[in-house]
Amino acid sequence: MKKVVLLIISFFIIVSTNSNAAINERNYYQELVNDWNKIFPDKNRNAAGPRFFYYILKKNLTYHEFKEFNKLYCAVSGSLIDPNAQPDYVYLNDVKSNKKICGNYYKCCIPCTCDIMKYAKVQKMKHKFKGSKKEFYVFTIKNPCQKKDFPKLINKNYFCNGRKLARDQVVVLNNRLVIGLFHDAKFCNKSDIYKINNDQLTGQFCLLRNSTPLNKLKSGMGDIFIKLAR
Repeated sequence: MKKVVLLIISFFIIVSTNSNAAINERNYYQELVNDWNKIFPDKNRNAAGPRFFYYILKKNLTYHEFKEFNKLYCAVSGSLIDPNAQPDYVYLNDVKSNKKICGNYYKCCIPCTCDIMKYAKVQKMKHKFKGSKKEFYVFTIKNPCQKKDFPKLINKNYFCNGRKLARDQVVVLNNRLVIGLFHDAKFCNKSDIYKINNDQLTGQFCLLRNSTPLNKLKSGMGDIFIKLAR
């Protein structure tokens, strides 16, 4: 009888813990929804992952909260992501060493995974959170503000102050624009690279997409993010 009681108690503890975690996850998402107009005054989120990242970084958060918030938007498209979405395991080149860094990327759609692998690089960043100072990897792209063909569907004022990056609106590292957090990032080993290169998405599909001419892309953000980042 005691064993049965203990099993019932354990069951309710597990259910309660999982329910609380789910509620917290939904709260992160709902907070982004509630503050949508603050983040995007003109409601244009096209390729505006940098705006999400800046907004989240400026909040008074623990490192755990910072990571959870950064799972809920797409660094490529600027779209919100379902709280239950699973990330893709990808690699990108480190800006300084040019070595491959592997980690998890949360995306809104499959093409965004290919686009970030080809057109972004990663850098290390430090920040002081509630109770601790942490170092982590972020996705970055070159300063797009000097482009003559800056995509018209993106609000340039979100990122730029003339030809310079607007440091009061986005996060800048060595004159590169931070567009999102690279989760669980580390230097790749051979098995990581093999796994990614032979995956149906990050290998086969991305090879096809990333070899397609820009004017032929019809899915995901299409040429919008690519014109911003290339």
